[in-house]
Amino acid sequence: MSALLAAIERFYDAVPRQHADAEDHGPLTLFVRRGDGWPYYARPTLGHRGPLSAEDVAAVRARQRELSIPEAFEWVLETTPGLDAAAEAAGLRVRRCPLLVLRGEPALPDLPEDISVSVITAQDPDLAAAQAVAHVAFGALSTAAGPAGPAERDAAAATLPAGLMAAWHAALVDGTLVHAAARGRGGVLTGPLCVGSYQHAQGVAEIVGVGTLPAARRRGLAAAVTAVLVRHALDAGLRTVFLSAQNDDVARVYERVGFRRVATACIAEPPEREERAEDLDG
Repeated sequence: MSALLAAIERFYDAVPRQHADAEDHGPLTLFVRRGDGWPYYARPTLGHRGPLSAEDVAAVRARQRELSIPEAFEWVLETTPGLDAAAEAAGLRVRRCPLLVLRGEPALPDLPEDISVSVITAQDPDLAAAQAVAHVAFGALSTAAGPAGPAERDAAAATLPAGLMAAWHAALVDGTLVHAAARGRGGVLTGPLCVGSYQHAQGVAEIVGVGTLPAARRRGLAAAVTAVLVRHALDAGLRTVFLSAQNDDVARVYERVGFRRVATACIAEPPEREERAEDLDG
């Protein structure tokens, strides 16, 4: 295993422990979130070098069902080869996504004059609207442009669960999550239009949850939000910045910012579970 992938493995093990309890299931570790917030997943136990079987995966799935949490697994294919076959043999569908790492300085794309991009604080008046952007963006079944825009965002903001908002606010306050948004300053597309975050541990940052309202896509907003997050992470002393893209087309958005493909991120879920995009092109 390369030093880079080893650092990413340590990150993957450390970052969920900030808000979750880790259950030991031999070759797999299940992270069970404490309190409200986005649920975690199971992944290979840090340092495990032996094989993983379909029975190992099935045992963790049974525990996830017992806890009423998503039957989700995440790992890096090149670090844990064979887990994809075991997951598929256990009845899961495996998505293989490009894993990219920043090389050099981020390139900040040009933006329309009516768009601004900045880091969001816990006191931001647009906090609920920004969180709602992600719900609308990831609720779309494709990365194509579409009609859903500020009206749908504002409707979603009014119905966000209080517990989820509280957990997100707490993560912004304690600094375990850094959030940024692209906002429209006039016209039909006003307020938060694209959002993204990074989480960090062990000197590594992962860009996550980059999503654009369908009505605001194809304007370079996802690349701009990503570049701002990367700049913030580098200024904070985090020297390894990486992300996983939904597919090759989305990966090309991040390559324009300065990311390069180094490996394959795997996500396994039951086939009946609706697939949602991890990152949406803007």
